[in-house]
This record gives sequence, C-alpha cells and structure tokens, in this order.
Amino acid sequence: MNELQSEISELKQFIADLKADRVATKEKERREAWTKYVSLTVVIIAVIAAVAAQWSGKYGGCVQMSQAQASDLWSFYQAKSIKQHLVESELFALKKTANAADLEVAKEIKKLEDALAKYDKEKADIKAKAEALEKTRDAAGKRGGKMGLAVSIFTVAIATASICTVTKKKPLWFVAIAMSLLAITQMVIAWTMP
Repeated sequence: MNELQSEISELKQFIADLKADRVATKEKERREAWTKYVSLTVVIIAVIAAVAAQWSGKYGGCVQMSQAQASDLWSFYQAKSIKQHLVESELFALKKTANAADLEVAKEIKKLEDALAKYDKEKADIKAKAEALEKTRDAAGKRGGKMGLAVSIFTVAIATASICTVTKKKPLWFVAIAMSLLAITQMVIAWTMP
C-alpha cells in the first residue's frame, strides 16, 4: 500500500508539473503574441518593397530607353549638320565660280538656299525632341534614385523586423515600422516629383 501511495504521489506531482508547464507555455504565448504581428508586418513590408522594386526597374528602363533615343536623335542631328555643311560648301563654291546672272545658276543657288533653310528647321526639330528625351531621362533617373533608396530602406526594415522576431526585442519592431514609413515617404516623393 505504501508503494501505491508513493506512485499516486508521483502521479499527482507529475500532473501538477504538467499543469504548471501548460500555464507557463500559455503565459509565454500570451507575452509573445505580438510576434505574430511582427511576422505580418514583415510580409506587408516585403510586398510594398516588391512594388517599389518594380517601379525602380521601370524608371531604370525609362532612363535607358530615353538615353538611347536621345543618342539616336543627336546622331541624326549630326548627320543633318554634315549634309548642311556639304550644301553650304557647294553653295559657296557655286557663288564663287559661277555666273550669278545665269538663270540655271540662279535656280541652283535658290535650290541650295532652300535646302539650307530646310536643314535648319529639321535640326531645330531634332534638337527639341532630343532635349525633351533628355529631360525625361533625367526625371526618370531622379525618380529611380528615390525608388531605389526606398527599396534599400525596406530591405533594412525587413532585416530589423526579422532580428526583432529572433531576439524578441519589441523596440526593433517599432524601428522597422519607422523605417518602412520612411521608405514609403521616398516612394511617394518619387511618384509625385515633377
């Protein structure tokens, strides 16, 4: 009977330990329930960071495309300048060597002068288009820089929130949220830049 009493006593102690362990586990879960919100925050930050990365790529592509198009136009401008110079040389030689009173020479001089005027107009149009593309390139570069900065800040915010989850240091969560708000501000600035 003594042995039975001993086993019952051990069983009661085991049940008491089990209940205490369950209470401690529930208390720990209650104290660390906020970590679920940290995990949710990390997911939200990651989604917004992905959007920022997409926009950053879009602006980067715009910079490259605008630069390529502007370079093409400047090459076209140079070609027009070379052709214009050839016409100027031909006109100069014609005026110097030919008889200006000759009707055929006068027609040729008029034709060359009209061609020069046409080249001036074409060059002005090409220059305006190239400069507009350069402005687009510059604006996209500024926006892309802001968006790239936002992506970097989001990355640090995600790392900070992850460290918060591992170390159970709640202030790091608030730092991660503050950094995310700063990154979102950078995104808004990039979107609203003139």
